Amino acid sequence: MPRISLFFLSVIVTAFFFNGSVEAKLPELTPKNTTEKINEIMKSHATHKHINPVLIKRILSNYIEELDPTKTYFIESDIHKWLEPSDEQVEVIMEEYTHSNFVTFEEIYAAMQHVIERRRELEKQSDWEHLPKHVKASEFKDLQWTTTEEELLTRLMRIRALQIETASKLSEDLKEKSLQRITKRQTKYEEEILTTDDIQKQRYILSTLLKATAAALDAHTSYFTPDEATQFMINVQQRLFGIGAQLRDDINGFTVVKLVEGGPAALSKELKVKDRIIAVNGEPVVGMDIKDAVELIRGEEKTPVVLTVIRETGEDEQKVEEKLDIQLYRAEVVLKETRYESTYEPYADGGIVYLKLYSFYQDPDSSSTADLSAELRRLKKEYNVKGVVLDLRYNSGGILSQAVGVSGLFISKGIVVSIKDEMGQIQHLRDLEGRTMWDGPLIVLTSRASASASEIVAQTLQDYGRAIIVGDDHTFGKGSFQTFTLNTTAKNDAVNPQGEYKVTRGRYYTVSGKTPQLTGVLSDIVVPGPLSEIEIGEKFSKYPLENDEISPNFNDTLADIPYFQREKVRSLYKFNIQTRQHTYLPYMTQLKENSALRIANNKIYQKFLKELKKNGDVEEEPSEELGQCDLQLIETYNIMRDLLFLMYQEETKEKQQIQPTPAGKAA
Repeated sequence: MPRISLFFLSVIVTAFFFNGSVEAKLPELTPKNTTEKINEIMKSHATHKHINPVLIKRILSNYIEELDPTKTYFIESDIHKWLEPSDEQVEVIMEEYTHSNFVTFEEIYAAMQHVIERRRELEKQSDWEHLPKHVKASEFKDLQWTTTEEELLTRLMRIRALQIETASKLSEDLKEKSLQRITKRQTKYEEEILTTDDIQKQRYILSTLLKATAAALDAHTSYFTPDEATQFMINVQQRLFGIGAQLRDDINGFTVVKLVEGGPAALSKELKVKDRIIAVNGEPVVGMDIKDAVELIRGEEKTPVVLTVIRETGEDEQKVEEKLDIQLYRAEVVLKETRYESTYEPYADGGIVYLKLYSFYQDPDSSSTADLSAELRRLKKEYNVKGVVLDLRYNSGGILSQAVGVSGLFISKGIVVSIKDEMGQIQHLRDLEGRTMWDGPLIVLTSRASASASEIVAQTLQDYGRAIIVGDDHTFGKGSFQTFTLNTTAKNDAVNPQGEYKVTRGRYYTVSGKTPQLTGVLSDIVVPGPLSEIEIGEKFSKYPLENDEISPNFNDTLADIPYFQREKVRSLYKFNIQTRQHTYLPYMTQLKENSALRIANNKIYQKFLKELKKNGDVEEEPSEELGQCDLQLIETYNIMRDLLFLMYQEETKEKQQIQPTPAGKAA
């Protein structure tokens, strides 16, 4: 039986530097135990229990892309019969597959060996002295297979041109070293596939097949080689010595996509999102495997690391590239240490509380629920709190029980989330405390990066009518949960030498019976932010689970609780059940109109939106030109002020209507 130990409700597990393939020690696989592992994965999967023709087609496509992820070896005619197999061919492959006969995948592997030799010949005949100019990295996004050798050679030359252009920003000796490293990396990859060792060859084929099969099931099911599993657990534990930045391999260097709150990079304020790292401590990293680049950046605590980065400034034709050397000091980066923040904004005779929750965390000493509860208690004691803004932007999830607990701070008792597993069984998770920490005006601020556990909180509070959802048009849309076969406390040598896997076990639903899978949580009032135009979310992933619904559960029958325990639970639970509220409905039209008018008349906001539509996304850190401000948050505060004013007006009107008739006056 698989060792299921870790439940995931995160859209991603933050990898401080890791965002690419890892050159891993090949797992100890045979055809027989490969089939056993496939059967284990499928037995646990939420939807797919048996291999079928649709999955075979996906597996073939995934397998080819695993071998040639950059689409720089195969041309379309080499692989057409596997990318577009006939029904008869699929039936044959499926029969072989289910009997541990992977001859088709051995044929594809042999074809890969052949095209490696062809590419080498093409490169020998090429004119590398006259490369194309002005090549952009964006050209290599969503690549299709080339159709001719000439087209393939053009792609190779444009990639090389981009790499050389980047390397040319280094000194002459480092430029040469960088280009040599690119060649060395390519040669190493090719030699691994061209191996004559039959055991290594078989293990490579089978591990690649397992990756292709897992990825064919849905967007979050994955197979890990032993080395990859070890790396994955480092990311889960979120503890290492480094600078605290997420990187993306963009061929011409490693682009900074996020700075971890509280990490050395974020605290120094020198490294910026979208900076492109081209050298570490003078060592060029262009063309380097991202794992090797990461190892250069990591190191002992309090030791310096110098990053050579390229930073673009200016707009359009006026854009210029600046090369900078940035020195940072490594430190232990523990994401859980940056947990939440709070501020208080004066308004009328009281004020608005702002709570930003970075993740849904829990350890022996604290939790997101306990910390937010204590903070709300403190703020209510010190101030006259009028309203609360809960910011869940960029919160990609965390522990399921904490999503239930945080929701419970704003409702009384009731169902928060329901889980339907791979067997179709439904379990309801309830808030049983009945200790509402805030029952007044509440806005939840979300973005397209708000995912999983944060979507549970947002949609639950929306379902009960306890909060207005403000922000991007929708959240990420991950309504599934996964389990991982590796024990979180295991040492590296406890990793299964055959590899480990993460599998999607089911979906979750809020009390309305809806899951945010694919659709996300829809905002009541759309206020665009930095991610509003970017294609991010579950619906853009490969083979996502479909959306569905279960019955609403506002009337909790306790049907999922064993009969002999049900009455006891009901006696403790039946009082103070959260009901659906309609507090905000009378004000929604006015709130939307006011917000739209403010945004339309705000020149800075309009410039921001223009940049969004042109570029797709902007930095998380606003530029000086945009006023160094969080426009989305500012408008959320404005909506809260409007809400408080409208509610005050309504309250005043009601008080006037119930004033007693003065004595001596006719009624």
